[in-house]
Amino acid sequence: MSRIGKLPIKIPKEVTVNINQDKISIKGPKGELYKVIPTSVNINYEDNILRVTTDSDSEKLSGTYRSLLYNMVTGVVSGFEKKLELQGVGYRSQSDGKNLLLNVGYSHQVKIPCPEGVKLTVENNTLITVSGVNKEVVGQTAANIRLVKPPEPYKGKGIRYQGEYVRKKVGKAGKK
Repeated sequence: MSRIGKLPIKIPKEVTVNINQDKISIKGPKGELYKVIPTSVNINYEDNILRVTTDSDSEKLSGTYRSLLYNMVTGVVSGFEKKLELQGVGYRSQSDGKNLLLNVGYSHQVKIPCPEGVKLTVENNTLITVSGVNKEVVGQTAANIRLVKPPEPYKGKGIRYQGEYVRKKVGKAGKK
């Protein structure tokens, strides 16, 4: 059994856990999440503590499902967020209802639809905040936005995560 899989998950008082045969639902103040559990993974819920155990055949799954359940509990209590920043002359973003419009140096605006359960907010036209309950969906949405125009290595223009360091290359030297 993995070391992470052995750790118990403490459930706060405002969170409700419901375990069916092959499904677990976790409900909290921010929302509700569901996860289908394989038959080789066993979940025990007693005294506001979740424990994950597995059969001897699939020991590696205990750490994976423990992390997934921990992220679900964290998501319904406090939520997750990723921040992206646009760097470049004329690069800006704006929200249009459930869509995000990006002007990032192309001849057209790039329209990105907002998935269900994710909230996109724009500050100062250059800072995008992706927030939601599900960590996987928030991270994938932020990655999809970044893929529109990843930072290029010569000037650093593009969409990057806040605090991300982009190594810059030295340009070609001119012939003398």
